[in-house]
Amino acid sequence: MFRGSDQAKENGVAKTTPMEFIRQVRAETAKVVWPSWKETRMTAIMVVIMTTLLGLFFFTIDAVFDAIVNLLLSLAK
Repeated sequence: MFRGSDQAKENGVAKTTPMEFIRQVRAETAKVVWPSWKETRMTAIMVVIMTTLLGLFFFTIDAVFDAIVNLLLSLAK
């Protein structure tokens, strides 16, 4: 007596065949709303802008901390 499917039902895990899995994947993929080229371009531009701004921000913070550390080290001499 094979109890694998009964045990799977008891655990709340449904067993599917590979073909059923592929059908489910295709059905879920069909539900995806893909962005347009305009949306993709705008998102990429925003990422570049935000990355540049964050880079400048962290560069400035690093320069300030560097100046503070150098000032403190020069006082220790």
